[in-house]
Amino acid sequence: MNIKQANLNDVLDVARLALVLWPHHSMHAMALKISETIQENKGAYFLALDKNETIGFAQVNLRHDYVEGTHSSPVGYLEGIFVVENYRQQGGAKQLLAACEKWAREQGCEELASDCELSSEESLNFHRCVGFEEANRIICFTKPLKGESY
Repeated sequence: MNIKQANLNDVLDVARLALVLWPHHSMHAMALKISETIQENKGAYFLALDKNETIGFAQVNLRHDYVEGTHSSPVGYLEGIFVVENYRQQGGAKQLLAACEKWAREQGCEELASDCELSSEESLNFHRCVGFEEANRIICFTKPLKGESY
């Protein structure tokens, strides 16, 4: 298995895997976002490859706003990491994470942060196993702004 930084030729491979992780997007919207991120150097995508097959990806961005539990800025932010089920437990996610960490250090970051859904035990366990420490737990709310005010 090897890791490479994605370029514009890899957009559809990244998008295909990203849609497994974030299924509420369209292929078009996902590919557009990935292309924009790569072209404007807003972040980086890394691919895990087994021979010529793309079997995983990770996305890292820079966050300049406050990131829960951090003490510096910018912060490298692991936006997502995914490995196809048949290839899990083989070190691919750790290699993808290492590429993200290296990229963040090269951008001047002193910290890497991430998040996961409270219900995602698999993601929570991964983060803990690779050295992330829990900073906080929050519950997010929304309220439509129609009708009465309270």
